[in-house]
Amino acid sequence: MGTDARTPDVAASADFEEVQTTEQFKELRKRHRSFVFPMAIAFLAWYFAYVLLADYAVGFMSTKVWGNINVGLIMGLLQFVTTFAITGWYVSYCNRRLDPIAAEIRHGIEGHEFDKTGAGMSGSAVGGAAK
Repeated sequence: MGTDARTPDVAASADFEEVQTTEQFKELRKRHRSFVFPMAIAFLAWYFAYVLLADYAVGFMSTKVWGNINVGLIMGLLQFVTTFAITGWYVSYCNRRLDPIAAEIRHGIEGHEFDKTGAGMSGSAVGGAAK
């Protein structure tokens, strides 16, 4: 009943193994890992410290700070605060350090620079002959 009018999928013709060998992709991966791994380790250490303190330092965690508010409740709420803070920091980091490189890689893929079929438009001879 309908027509099968699809736009050509640029990503289907890209050679992603070739993309992964580029210096841009390696730099993108390095920058991503240099943020994510240390941050994940730091947050997990903070989380497990909270859990261990709640289990083994009950006296400390039940120390009253103000009214019925105790150290354990404050630390529990700080878990949420740190989650949102890390998320905001990651978004900011991505906008500054990762997105520009990712945009260049995407532009190369969409510009058929990494075309598996060999019909890519990179290279001055191809570009010059088309004009």
